[in-house]
Amino acid sequence: MRIALVHDYLVQYGGAERVLECFCEVFPDAPIYTIAYDKNLMHGHFEKKDIRTSFLQKIPFARSRHRMFPSLMPIAIEQFDFSEYDLVLSDSSSFAKGIITGPETLHICYMHTPMRFAWDDCQKYTKDFYFPRFVKKLVPFFMNYIRIWDRVSAERPDEIIANSKFISRRIKKYYKRDSIVINPPVDVNNFYVSKEKGDYFLLIGRLMVYKRFDIVIEAFKRMGLKLKIIGRGPDMERLKKISGGSKNIEFMGRL
Repeated sequence: MRIALVHDYLVQYGGAERVLECFCEVFPDAPIYTIAYDKNLMHGHFEKKDIRTSFLQKIPFARSRHRMFPSLMPIAIEQFDFSEYDLVLSDSSSFAKGIITGPETLHICYMHTPMRFAWDDCQKYTKDFYFPRFVKKLVPFFMNYIRIWDRVSAERPDEIIANSKFISRRIKKYYKRDSIVINPPVDVNNFYVSKEKGDYFLLIGRLMVYKRFDIVIEAFKRMGLKLKIIGRGPDMERLKKISGGSKNIEFMGRL
């Protein structure tokens, strides 16, 4: 059976990319199709894989500022040809589900979320990602187009798998489609409840605006309890300013 994997973009290493790594373990010979790939930002992950990128790979800033090109993403993902494959497994939180496959190719989409910035977070999209002023003025004009494309493209997968019951409900709300739930793979043997209690709280994740680390930081500033934050991301400097140099809040970086 000829199999291909599809991922939105390989320009950061987070939960979705860990799921993709598991797909690669199951299908080690399958090539990965993605809109853009930045080897330096992936820290060695997928380095030995057959990665096939779109035309956006050659456009300046498309890898480092991929969120500035949402109007080009549908064109980029639709350009891939999957006619030689029997099965395509897309791993999507935005555009990967929108690939076009022929009637003989089975397309299964593992969905992490419906496109956030098109639906529930659309009013915050330009503010959260610090776009240049001229881009902010253009965003409202193409967001309706993005929503229409997103709704139509959600019909393309033959089957949709949701990563949680919560996401399954959102898929039903925005796409009017049923999905089965398969939770992301986690090696539970790596985690356990320690018998010894520490004197701090721990917060782990990529420092992205929509993950709302700022709420936790504000709470710990008021309570004065110790908080250690593991992770990095584009929102780090803003979060450090919010913490105001509080001695009880420590940014650990990537561990």
